[in-house]
Amino acid sequence: MVFSKSEEEHVTHVSTVLSRLRANNLFAKASKCLFHVSSVEYLGYVVSSEGLKMDQGKVQQILNWPPPRNLKALQSFLGFANFYHCFIKNYSKKISSLTSFLKKDSRFPLNEEALRQFHQLKEAFTIAPILSHFDPSLPTIVETDASDYALGAVLSQISDSGKHPIAFDSCKLLPAELNYEIHDKELLGIVWALKHWRAFLLSLSSSFELLTNHSSLQYFMSSKILTHHQARWP
Repeated sequence: MVFSKSEEEHVTHVSTVLSRLRANNLFAKASKCLFHVSSVEYLGYVVSSEGLKMDQGKVQQILNWPPPRNLKALQSFLGFANFYHCFIKNYSKKISSLTSFLKKDSRFPLNEEALRQFHQLKEAFTIAPILSHFDPSLPTIVETDASDYALGAVLSQISDSGKHPIAFDSCKLLPAELNYEIHDKELLGIVWALKHWRAFLLSLSSSFELLTNHSSLQYFMSSKILTHHQARWP
């Protein structure tokens, strides 16, 4: 995929790529190529100058999905939905009741709470935002949150047109982490998010802003005594 900031640049970039291919005896089949388009479908995504969005054909498949009636059907649905998890805020929290049915002893059909999450997740895909392209020169914000059983984070940037999401991510807490105090879970969420988006954050031309909703985290700014798991976190 070749992308450029202007049409003039694009002509030069495409010519350069094709010249390099020819110089190495590599050839692109014309019928398999698209040239000078404003958006393109790529590996289940639609990539454009605006950013990244879900392929609407795939979204329609999710909307038409019937409630899973057995383990195999649930695994199939979650596997399909997981592909687009970066578009859904607090995804792990939104599927917590569904994933509980992945356990070996689970009995179907889904209970009321799992069915509610199933339908809410399908609806979340219909309102998922376009994820903007990351720009190292723009002001950047990392927002983190923790619940009793999951961590969530949003990477955003501020441009002339306002604040835009770059990516969402989330994860379930491990069994040992479920026993952490809430301030430890919030701190773990920060550590996890910074490690997850490390490549983006290290490329920034200036510092970034970190937002969290737990005031007790201010304690860690001055504390010299850490618990064993806090000390382990890089």
